[in-house]
Amino acid sequence: MPHCCSATRPGPLQPLPEKLHTPETQTLLLPTPRTSTEHKMEGHMARFALLLCITVSASASSQTCVPMEVTDNPWVYVSENLIGCWTSFIREDKAEVHILKLNFAVTDAKMFSLQMTNAKPMNLILTLTTPDTTYGAYFLNSDVNIYINNDSTVILHGSQHNNIHKQDFPTEDEELIKWAKQKFGGVTSFTTVKNLQTMSSTGTQGTKPGSRYCTLRNEDAIEKHFMKIETAARASLFKSCSPQQQNPGDEAELHIINIPENSTIRSVSLRVDTKKTSVFLRGPQGTTWTIINAQHTQFCSNNDILLPTFTHIIPPSVTLGIDNAEDVQRKALDHFKASTFTSYIELRPEGSMVSLVLGNKDNSAVIEAAPAAVTPITTNVPHQMPLLLMQLYTSPDYRSPLDPSTKVQSDKRIYAEISVHTIGDIVLTIKVISCFVRSMDSCPVIKELSFMLEACSLNSCPNSTRLSFSLDQLQELTSTTWDLECSIKLCHSEKCGDGGRVKRNLEVTQPCLQPPTPPCFDFGLPGVLGIAFGGFLIGVLLIGALWFIKIKTGYPTGLDISSTAANLPGCPCSGAKRQPVSTNPSPSENSSANASIGSTQSTPTSSMA
Repeated sequence: MPHCCSATRPGPLQPLPEKLHTPETQTLLLPTPRTSTEHKMEGHMARFALLLCITVSASASSQTCVPMEVTDNPWVYVSENLIGCWTSFIREDKAEVHILKLNFAVTDAKMFSLQMTNAKPMNLILTLTTPDTTYGAYFLNSDVNIYINNDSTVILHGSQHNNIHKQDFPTEDEELIKWAKQKFGGVTSFTTVKNLQTMSSTGTQGTKPGSRYCTLRNEDAIEKHFMKIETAARASLFKSCSPQQQNPGDEAELHIINIPENSTIRSVSLRVDTKKTSVFLRGPQGTTWTIINAQHTQFCSNNDILLPTFTHIIPPSVTLGIDNAEDVQRKALDHFKASTFTSYIELRPEGSMVSLVLGNKDNSAVIEAAPAAVTPITTNVPHQMPLLLMQLYTSPDYRSPLDPSTKVQSDKRIYAEISVHTIGDIVLTIKVISCFVRSMDSCPVIKELSFMLEACSLNSCPNSTRLSFSLDQLQELTSTTWDLECSIKLCHSEKCGDGGRVKRNLEVTQPCLQPPTPPCFDFGLPGVLGIAFGGFLIGVLLIGALWFIKIKTGYPTGLDISSTAANLPGCPCSGAKRQPVSTNPSPSENSSANASIGSTQSTPTSSMA
């Protein structure tokens, strides 16, 4: 209760110091008589002050709650990590081999049920850790066979008696695995369950990608998606409570998990199935919290926190060595600056390892059914970390986010920012390994994209990195819908781990091709002068060619203008008369002709002689 509230009636006046006890002052110190109205006012004021104090005290106490032992909790499912294994082994006849080890306490009911009507072909080896008689009911299909020890104290009830086989096999874990290998060739899974009520098959294949050999280790049986296990709740496992005043719907949930100092727990696996959640984790010194499936969750702990994708351990962020419920609750409220919290859980399990699933059970059916979609034969399933986010932009200033439905031209450059949600106060560095695009057609096409890192300071983009892509490789392809995917690593304190892949849809369109425009020639002064000079040269060459042709045809090179003009009809420049052409030959012509005649005429004379 706050010390600021105090409601008391006013007491009598205290005496003044001796130096003030003079006859003059003493008369002034006499209390005046009180009227009935004043007495009533004093009573109302006292009751009002008392009511105000009670209200403040109740408001302060409503922020905390007292944990009580419960059999069920709407927010947390608790399961202890027990010995087991899970492999990829399957027989040649497609039958699986599973070992189920049942552990019942002295106070347990020792009754269970097996619902295996939709199970895959399997050989189920059933073993007990208690010598007490245990009763079980089974519902099987023809492909399921159950093997129990000849000395087993389990009594099974069902209609498929031919599917129940009694064998002499060892009960020690390692020896039992060796016997199963000799008889069936291997072991698909080994599962230990405490206080089993019902085990039902989900109808999916029970193998896990990886090794075919069963190596026993501590595990969480709820991770095995091929079966659903229901156990009887133990009230001693945890205490819980919730304050009267709850968070508004738009505020983040705050869950507080406390492990008392005298607990033997040293390893806690926490899977968070809710978003927008803050979790305050407190445990004894030496406790390690392993966080699985952290979806936009803030963490605070006085112990080490380990993320599965990192080999580095996040050190404690607060110091709290007191396990008192009220102190832990107030420390959580103060750290997260919250006015109230959603739930407080105090764990008290028996083992040293425990698994928790944090989430509203109204959504648990959907969440637990999700692993059934995993394809068992896949050997390299890509890991998608839910903390990652990729945002695309159209400009290098990263001020214009790209809407997912907006189409981007393949000749444009796009800019991306990959960010990771901060887990508590941790600062992460993102390293991009590779990026590629996959078409959404019936025949997918995969193209690796080259990227370029963009400048990004810690102040402008904490816990993120920026890069840009060129889509030139997509110009010749017809597909318009693509998946842009990048593989990254997350680093903290110079240690990196696989961060998985971040994916974003991308709509791509081909650029609009403009029709070619005819060339336009610009004639300036140099062009005009060039054309004129070219015409001059062509004229000179033509004239020279005509002159050459004239010479080759036999005409004289030099012509008399007058004689030429005289032979030209109608030329006014000549006064000479045209001479008639003589028909008489020239003397030379006559002599040649006469000689020719004489020669011709002498021939007969000589022949006659």
